[in-house]
Amino acid sequence: MRPARNTAPAETVTQRTLGRVDYAEAFRAMWNFTLARTPETPDEIWLLEHPPVYTMGLKGRDGTQTHIDGTPLAYTDRGGDITYHGPGQIVVYILMDLQRRGWGPKRLVTAMEQAVINLLADYRIRGERRVGAPGVYTAAGKIAALGLRVKQGRSYHGLALNINMDLTPFSRIDPCGYPGQPVTQLADLGVRANLATIGRELAGKLARELGYTDCQDSPDKPPLKLL
Repeated sequence: MRPARNTAPAETVTQRTLGRVDYAEAFRAMWNFTLARTPETPDEIWLLEHPPVYTMGLKGRDGTQTHIDGTPLAYTDRGGDITYHGPGQIVVYILMDLQRRGWGPKRLVTAMEQAVINLLADYRIRGERRVGAPGVYTAAGKIAALGLRVKQGRSYHGLALNINMDLTPFSRIDPCGYPGQPVTQLADLGVRANLATIGRELAGKLARELGYTDCQDSPDKPPLKLL
């Protein structure tokens, strides 16, 4: 028997490359975008970097600690535990109307992971999933972290892929709540491509895995004066 065809309507996604943005500003922007969007609002993919910051998801928060070894700790509403963001890491926020597409969060997670796995394969690196531990892993360690929030059927937050960064801050935490979890990056696996190149490649693979028929680049900041 043939599998059922995807009858979801064709979708266009808007891609925005935002550069280096403070985490609190980006968080506020995607939260406001999600609240303000209508059933007709096109989905968006945001590509950016963050200055050094730890972020704590809903799983591990107690709200009392504000810094780790001098680096700010931000409490956020995504799923998961603690992770680190910093220069040399591409962060991709996926603002998708799951309800309109007929998708659930698990399908979105699978598509995000597959996009990273496909990107790694282009550089002859084997990436894999792990049951119960969202993200993408290599033989050298975890290379991409995932964290999502779905509000009224619409997603925000997304994934972070380590490209060429200082990995030392990861040693001060249990990455994503897993003690002793090794962390790696593309540069340590022999990939010399820069962040802009990897960002474009990853966005293209995400657009395909997420089922978009068209990806439109926008040089503008997000609408509604969100940043």
